[in-house]
Amino acid sequence: MRKTFTAVVEKDSDTGLYVGYVPGFPGAHTQAETLDELRDNLREVIEMLLEDGEPEFETEFIGTQEVVVA
Repeated sequence: MRKTFTAVVEKDSDTGLYVGYVPGFPGAHTQAETLDELRDNLREVIEMLLEDGEPEFETEFIGTQEVVVA
């Protein structure tokens, strides 16, 4: 059965690496030099974590908001 998870992706200004994590999913985080590599790493980490059973999310990802400051 296929499952879909939403990952947050950021770029670390010190290392230049992409960092990804699944909000609320403990342990579901990784980093990589490219976005393709990051996606593959996230898939591998999530698959490994799911071997221990269904995750109990600590938070629920809702979305993003744009905030304008004058």
